[in-house]
Amino acid sequence: MPERGLLLVVSGPSGAGKGTVLKSLFTKREGLFSSVSATTRLPRPGEVHGESYYFLSKDLFRQEIKDGNMLEYAGYCDNYYGTPRGPVEEKRNQGYDVVLEIEVQGAMKVRHSCEDATLIFIMPPSVAELEKRLRKRGTEKEEVVQRRLETSKAEVHTASAYDYIVLNDEVNRAAHDIDCIITAEKLKPGNCPKIFIE
Repeated sequence: MPERGLLLVVSGPSGAGKGTVLKSLFTKREGLFSSVSATTRLPRPGEVHGESYYFLSKDLFRQEIKDGNMLEYAGYCDNYYGTPRGPVEEKRNQGYDVVLEIEVQGAMKVRHSCEDATLIFIMPPSVAELEKRLRKRGTEKEEVVQRRLETSKAEVHTASAYDYIVLNDEVNRAAHDIDCIITAEKLKPGNCPKIFIE
C-alpha cells in the first residue's frame, strides 16, 4: 500500500501568480495531482468533463453538498463551484499529493472539513507589484482592477490563518519553497512511512 498523499491547499490574491508558481512546481516534483473542481455552469468550447471541470446540474450539486461530498463550495454568478471530495480522497489513497488552488473562503472550509490539509498562501512582493501584474493583463476595466486590489488587500490579512506563507518575488524560488514545504510535511511523524524493527 502506498503512503497516503498530502492535501495541499494553495491560495493567494488575484495577481499573486499562483498558477504560474504551481506550473513550475509540477515540473520540479513528481507525484502531484491537480484537483479538478466541479461547477454548475455550462461548458465553454474546448472544455472537457472531468478534465477542465466536473460539469454537474444544480440539483446534483446540491445533493452532493447535502451528502457531504464537497470539501468546499461557493455560489458565484448564479452557479456553484466546489471541490468534490471523492476524487481527492481517491488520489491521496493512491499516494499522490493533491493540490487545490482555491480562494481564501474555500481554503478555510477545507481547513474545517479536512484537518490534515496543509494550507499555503502565495504572497505578492508588494501591493505595487500586485497592481502592476493586474494591469499588465490588460483584460479588465479600471473599476474591476480597483475592486480586485481591494479584495486582494483583504485576502492578504488572512495569510496568518495558513500553515505557510510563500513570497512570490521570483517564480522558480517560490516553487522551490513549496517543494521544500512538501518535503518537510512528509517528514512529520504522522506522515512518515511506518517502519517496524523487531
